[in-house]
Amino acid sequence: MSKKQDYNENSIAVLEGLEAVRKRPGMYIGSVTRKGLNHLIYEIVDNAVDEHLQGECDKIYVTLERDGSCTVVDNGRGIPVGMHEKGVPASRLVFTTLHAGGKFDDGAYKTSGGLHGVGSSVVNALSSYMDVEISRDGYIHHDRFERGEPTEKLVKGLLPTIGKTKATGTKINFLPDPEIFEKTDFKGDDVKSRMHETAYLNPNLTIIYEDKRKDEVEHIEFHEPDGIKGFVKDINKNNESVTDIIYFEGKADGIEVEVAFQYINEFHETILGFCNNIYNSEGGTHITGFKTVFTSVINNYARELGILKEKDDNFTGADVRNGMTAIISIKHPDPRFEGQTKTKLDNQDASKATSKIVNDEIVLYFDRNLETLKSVIACAEKSRKIRKTEEKAKTNLLSKKKFSFDQNGKLSNCESRDAKKCEIFIVEGDSAGGSAKEARNREYQAILPIRGKILNVEKASIDKVLANAEIKTMISAFECGFSEGYGNDFDITKLRYDKIIIMADADVDGAHISTLLLTLFYRFMPELIYEGHVYIAMPPLYKAIPSKGEEEYLYDDTALEKYRKKHKGPFTLQRYKGLGEMDAEQLWETTLDPERRMLKKVEIEDGRMASDVTEMLMGNEVPPRRAFIYEHARDAELDV
Repeated sequence: MSKKQDYNENSIAVLEGLEAVRKRPGMYIGSVTRKGLNHLIYEIVDNAVDEHLQGECDKIYVTLERDGSCTVVDNGRGIPVGMHEKGVPASRLVFTTLHAGGKFDDGAYKTSGGLHGVGSSVVNALSSYMDVEISRDGYIHHDRFERGEPTEKLVKGLLPTIGKTKATGTKINFLPDPEIFEKTDFKGDDVKSRMHETAYLNPNLTIIYEDKRKDEVEHIEFHEPDGIKGFVKDINKNNESVTDIIYFEGKADGIEVEVAFQYINEFHETILGFCNNIYNSEGGTHITGFKTVFTSVINNYARELGILKEKDDNFTGADVRNGMTAIISIKHPDPRFEGQTKTKLDNQDASKATSKIVNDEIVLYFDRNLETLKSVIACAEKSRKIRKTEEKAKTNLLSKKKFSFDQNGKLSNCESRDAKKCEIFIVEGDSAGGSAKEARNREYQAILPIRGKILNVEKASIDKVLANAEIKTMISAFECGFSEGYGNDFDITKLRYDKIIIMADADVDGAHISTLLLTLFYRFMPELIYEGHVYIAMPPLYKAIPSKGEEEYLYDDTALEKYRKKHKGPFTLQRYKGLGEMDAEQLWETTLDPERRMLKKVEIEDGRMASDVTEMLMGNEVPPRRAFIYEHARDAELDV
């Protein structure tokens, strides 16, 4: 029986209905921010990629339309449209029922990124409308939905046809629902990055991306025949290489494992994990298996070659991986992830399979390439030497006997020791800090004033970072240590505060201070961001004082324009140039009071892109920074 015969209306298995998606969208797409918005595209594209994995699709078209919608087209088999045993067309079940799809039929898909089978239905539920055209069996079948509900009338129980065709495939056009999402304009850079990534993972696939929202349509074709070797090359394109790109693949226990890595003359590691084409930002068992075996193999070789003596400790995992850029991609027939957004792989058999393939292939490679092996071990030796030197520096610089944080008079700590209830505000300037100390709730709110702009850690050596008084102050206040390229002394479980809130003026200097702080957290305490502990306070720009009625705080120029349109009668407008202009009562009402304040939660969707952008914006190279600012200037909300 052919693949096309295997995939039909009987392949669509139904587990449950489409309830609660609109009420709790975060459970399915992570958030209702732009990160969640872009995730709608990824869910539809992932389904098309699943067709590619079955050898049935080699082109995917992704178009950001001028009206704000997105269109995804593939040349796969087309979703089955025949009558399902549930009494409706199979395709309609896919778009209206959670856990309905070919992913649950063992014969339809061998591997799939859309594990839970909820992608299409969730996108449908969170869209103002979704329009579907399915080319299959010689006809173009049509269906349409509004906020998850079908509006197209069936013809004798089946979808109507709108034309004949010899082609096969699926075309989906959807418009995100503004009732659900904070913003409904897709972030093109993130979508392009994800599409390029997908092309690297599928060397026989071409993804055609178009952004029609721009004055001049942006058209890019992503096709990467070198696969993940090309991926590693691209990541390292601006760095000096220490080794060639090392690549191998294999299969164990039904799990396909593909690995590519290279060492560069930079002492940090970049390891990206993928399962069935889905990026696992939090890693998982396949990454653990790779790291464990690789560290063991390098230590064994180092002792066999006499580089590590009997008295020497083994290299740590961080020693061995410093300078490494690696891609680990596996294909698993039954993956389990933590959450619908698939950030972390949970299968133990993935660790075993990855460990076996890596152990077999890397030993075979190093036995034949002794000079490359010696280069890798030399990187580990250099890393260990620097690590030990820095450990001594850290011990000296962060010694509580030499530096007592509470004695320097900056921190106004809170009374509670329950970290889940506590929050710390990092406040720009002594004036604002004084008001904040007076305004705060002393039980659970701590205030830490900082003077001006902290050190730019992207340009500084580790000893200068640790010698900086403001940075030492924060490290001591948080109580969870910090991490960097030569070791890891960070322990998130010791974090003193659940929320770390950056409170800076709403001007250029304030934005720069916020950026410097975020760079510090991202480079030396990334778990603070990844685990959702970092926020940016949103103090108001204006206070509207009407001749009659209640006063109202306005947080940006958009809010001011809305106020002007809806408010009848004269009013006085007070403009806040800085936090220091507010008295304690105003600061509490607008920025400190949990019941009324506005906070922005800092999130990272694409770790590789975040690292590249941070390096570009905060590093030494001016032309790339200037180009980036010009390119993204239109995304900024200007205060004029």
